Amino acid sequence: MRRAWGVVAATVVAVIGLTGAAAAPADAPAQTPPPDPVRAAEYWLDDYGITDAWETTRGKGVRIAVIDTGVARGPVEFEGAVSGGADFSGVGAADGRTPVGAVDANHGSWVGSLAAARGTGEDTGMIGVAPEATLLSGSIGFGSSASVPFVDQVAEAMHWAVDNGADVINLSFTTNTLEWDESWDEAFLYAYEHDVVVVVAAGNRGTGTERVGAPATIPGVLTVAGVDKSGRVSREASTQGITVGISAPSEQLLGVSANGQIVEWKGTSGAAPIVAGIAALVRAAHPELDAANVINRIIKTARPAAGATAVPDRLYGYGIVDAARAVEANVPAVEANPMGSLTDWIRVYRRAAGQPAPQPTATPVEVPSLPVADPPRDPSSPLLPSAETLMYGTVPLLAGTLAVIMVGLGVTAAVRRIRSARDPRTPSS
Repeated sequence: MRRAWGVVAATVVAVIGLTGAAAAPADAPAQTPPPDPVRAAEYWLDDYGITDAWETTRGKGVRIAVIDTGVARGPVEFEGAVSGGADFSGVGAADGRTPVGAVDANHGSWVGSLAAARGTGEDTGMIGVAPEATLLSGSIGFGSSASVPFVDQVAEAMHWAVDNGADVINLSFTTNTLEWDESWDEAFLYAYEHDVVVVVAAGNRGTGTERVGAPATIPGVLTVAGVDKSGRVSREASTQGITVGISAPSEQLLGVSANGQIVEWKGTSGAAPIVAGIAALVRAAHPELDAANVINRIIKTARPAAGATAVPDRLYGYGIVDAARAVEANVPAVEANPMGSLTDWIRVYRRAAGQPAPQPTATPVEVPSLPVADPPRDPSSPLLPSAETLMYGTVPLLAGTLAVIMVGLGVTAAVRRIRSARDPRTPSS
């Protein structure tokens, strides 16, 4: 399976360091403190309706499972944010809080901070989209970063997240293949059957993902594409596909690293937890809604994308996410997940493998009675003619033969008569 984490394309473009201002003289007049640079850099909070949605809810009581490289211990932004964890890579800590992987170790912390970081003060430090929601940290790894096959890690982590009360599951990775292992059929169905919203990153062209791959191709997930600050699809930090459901910021994002540093990065790996956080806000504001209607509210309240050519669009899905409208708008209820049915897909595409072999019935089968046979006839030689053969065979054949002979004789006589008339004999002398 090809590795294609969003973070591989999501280059860390800056490490943001905060420096304290020089102390003012004791007799200097009080001044308004400058805005916190980290909080000011989180443009998506205002531009995508998140701060407006906070007037209704900040996600309290909702659990977001981050199945990733692990949400680290230590950064103050995660204090009180993580309510549980587990490792599925075979190499991480049992609580899922030790980052897994030499290259991608910070990825899970970046994702978790976008979803539900607590900040460092009233208006300082990085804050997540749903800062009162709690996180579940399921640590997984790739290739040499794990001793367990990747498909098994994901399937087991999905079950664990559901069993530990996840309301939303975030998957910020792609496999770069349209197909998925059959073990994921059952794992994703398990989440759907337990009313969990599953949010998935679409992938990034910057890592060679030209179109969405699994798990973004699994029916029922909310697949997230990425846009730049102007609302246009990102050239490097997004991709396309018919399963894209919604678009969210994927450039100039911030993330809290395992060591507490704030970095700027890009990728749909970051767009996905922004949407997962919005899903948490919707679930907190509307606890009566099932997962299908949470997803429906998010896509039906999206803002139109300027570059879209259809709705849904292969690049933008149903449009650009709007947290305030998703929380506050009046949206008619739906009966089914607008992103498709995995159950129907399995019935159609796994049918041959899933149908049981026919079993013999134990109940006797009743056969209708045969019709009464004709009475037997006197035996006769097959060489002697019967009345039927004389009437329908021999007599018509003889009559036809005689007619042909008579016609032939008539034609012969006529020919002779004509020749005699044309060839008179010479008289003898």
